[in-house]
Amino acid sequence: MRTAICPGSFDPVTYGHIDIIKRASRIFDRVIVGVLVNVQKKPWFTIEERTDLLRKTVGDIPNVEIEGFDGLLVDFAAKNNANVIVKGLRAVSDFEYEFQMALTNSKLNNTIETVFLTTSSENMYLSSSIVKQVGLLGGDISPFVPECVHDEILMRINKMK
Repeated sequence: MRTAICPGSFDPVTYGHIDIIKRASRIFDRVIVGVLVNVQKKPWFTIEERTDLLRKTVGDIPNVEIEGFDGLLVDFAAKNNANVIVKGLRAVSDFEYEFQMALTNSKLNNTIETVFLTTSSENMYLSSSIVKQVGLLGGDISPFVPECVHDEILMRINKMK
């Protein structure tokens, strides 16, 4: 069985994330969406809220599981018997960072491979940061996120005001 990890902070989950997760689910037998605690970011949503939003958006895909984690990605992958890490790429700048991470992960555990999936053209510009910024400035974020995520973002913005 080929198990893959799709890691990310997913703060919040966007249509770009969902696209990569769905495509990975067609390639691998089991896909674990690893919702990470990123000490370099200040998330809007708790890890529990982010995993819940992912369950609402991709939880109906039979071979997809959602699990929060902290620590090293390769340790999380090994714990789940995953032999592949799937990363989505939007631009060359993503590749530079993700390539460096892939090499580091390979050095830490050479039994786990990293596979890059390029985003679909309609999501190339999309990031969680852009969604939050547009929402904060009063713009329409409905083209970027599912309705349940949209509503949670608007509630979060209203609490900030």
